Parts: sequence; structure tokens; C-alpha cells
Amino acid sequence: MKMPYRRKKMHSGDTHLRRRWRLRSRKRDLDEIDADLKKNPEQLLQQEIDLDKPGFAQFYCIHCATYYINDQALQAHFRTKVHKRRLKALEVEPYTVEDSLRAAGQGSFVQPQKRKMETQPSLFEVDAGKRIKVDTIMENEKPAKRCLLENSHTACFRG
Repeated sequence: MKMPYRRKKMHSGDTHLRRRWRLRSRKRDLDEIDADLKKNPEQLLQQEIDLDKPGFAQFYCIHCATYYINDQALQAHFRTKVHKRRLKALEVEPYTVEDSLRAAGQGSFVQPQKRKMETQPSLFEVDAGKRIKVDTIMENEKPAKRCLLENSHTACFRG
């Protein structure tokens, strides 16, 4: 026997609980992580011991802004889809106030730069002297950018 309607996932009066669940698992935004990468990422890799955080704040993923229990858990995290998705999302420069002003008509459109992101080095590599690299790739060969440089609409629609 089929039910005439689909069951709801939550009760209608659970909005306060839903809000608490949503905020509990909230991670840092991409622009905040980008600011961390630009400031001093080595300082985040070598934090002071904090007994309240997992792994005493010694095993931290900068790209995902999460703490891990030990180095083995951190290295396993680097191989997950979640970490790879975050690296892919950080490849494009974050949206800024200047971009919003350009979109509102105060200036000309500039395509966001694409960056090459690499997974952070392990603690042993940091001690050996390896640093976190974020390289900007100039992309003049994109079709949309070419159309802006040429200022001809016919080249954009030819494909």
C-alpha cells in the first residue's frame, strides 16, 4: 500500500535545532582561508600546544581549516575527496569588494586569476625547509578574455 504523500524529514517546530546543527559543522569560508595562505601559513603549521583542540593543535590542514588527531589521520585526509575539492575551489581567486563594484558598473570586468594549489607539506618536510607554494597562472588564452582583448563580438560567437 502506497502512502499518498511523502514523509517530511524534520518536524516543523525544529527550526532552532536545525540552525544549531547547521552552525556546528560550519567551516571557514574560502576568502578567510585565502587570507591565511597569504599571511603566514608556516605559523599555522607550527602552532603552540592547545589541549582543547584535536591532536593538541599540532596536525592542521590549512586548506580545509581542520585539526586532526595525528599525522597519519592528516595524511589520510590529504587523499580524500573533501580535501581535493577544497584545493580545487581555492584555485580561483576569491571574490572581492572590487569585483562587486566592477559588476555594479564601476569599472571594467577582470577575469579572476587561476592559481596552482599544492597540498601542504608534512611536518617533517616543513622542518627540512619546504614551504607552502601558491603560484598564480596567467590565463590569457581563455576565450572570454580573448574576446575582451579583441573587442570584437564576431570572434566570440564563431567558436
